[in-house]
Amino acid sequence: MILVVGGAGYIGSHMVKCLRHAGEDVLVLDNFENGHRGALLGASCVEADLRNPTSIENALAGLDVEAVFHFAAYTDVGESERNPAAYYENNVVGSWNLLEACVQTGVKAFVFSSTAAVYGEPVSLPITEDHPLMPTNTYGSTKIAVERMIQAYSRTFGFRHVCLRYFNACGADPEGELGEDHLPETHIVPRLIKHIQGKSGFKVFGDDYETPDGTCIRDYVHVSDLAEAHLLALQYMRNGAGSDAFNLGSGSGHSVREVVDSVLRVTGSRIDVSVAPRRPGDPARLVASSERAQDVLGWRPRHTALDDMVSHAWNWMKAHPDGYGD
Repeated sequence: MILVVGGAGYIGSHMVKCLRHAGEDVLVLDNFENGHRGALLGASCVEADLRNPTSIENALAGLDVEAVFHFAAYTDVGESERNPAAYYENNVVGSWNLLEACVQTGVKAFVFSSTAAVYGEPVSLPITEDHPLMPTNTYGSTKIAVERMIQAYSRTFGFRHVCLRYFNACGADPEGELGEDHLPETHIVPRLIKHIQGKSGFKVFGDDYETPDGTCIRDYVHVSDLAEAHLLALQYMRNGAGSDAFNLGSGSGHSVREVVDSVLRVTGSRIDVSVAPRRPGDPARLVASSERAQDVLGWRPRHTALDDMVSHAWNWMKAHPDGYGD
């Protein structure tokens, strides 16, 4: 059995669908603080909170879990700066409780949803896995703390692990069953689409960066391609390997204005954009090198065109103007 922690969330739900299509026996664990029951698509689920060790122990009692995929985390950078205690409790203490439960129940493989935020301000581009780990915000600090904790548990208790460092997750299920539904929404593509749907305004944070059009450049990677990378990581560990970290990105960057232009092309809508001051800690460019994931895992992103990612997000949000409705 594969346990997907946070499997009712944005990336976790796409992972669950990917695993089920691959014929895996899947169980979701989620507290539904940010996840959605509608995103389960009929998958088996147990409700539990990682901050409560007893809750996890009860959920895993009697189960034969081969591997854990851990997606359950708070992810809003700005909120992490305003409320660091909540982020350390949920992201770090919660992960510690989960690791303890894995040791007690004999889990031998662990895949962690990490982030490019562990790198902080880039000293070179593209960013490789050997780049210094110097997070500039609390969110990134909690993620690197968990990575190091996983490494320590792996050395001591002998289970294999893979940490996958995402760049900017984007898009939605190409078949239209799953999408992105956050409240509040912080990701650029759904924010733009909600602007079009009349639900929010849109601001560009800074237009004076040293980039071709003055706006930040980010590396966008399709959520379904992220799920495929996790499936390859599972096979990597089943083959006896593990204990490694991989970047997941497209290897190319798009500016904020390029994303705005893509949404305009795909939706055929007009977008009124205002410019706000830069956000503290926003690097001008973040672009991944994913060569290690390609060489070692055999990962090949399939949805690399920005317009395709935007189109999948737009199709889902048109069909689900109120998200999952829960």
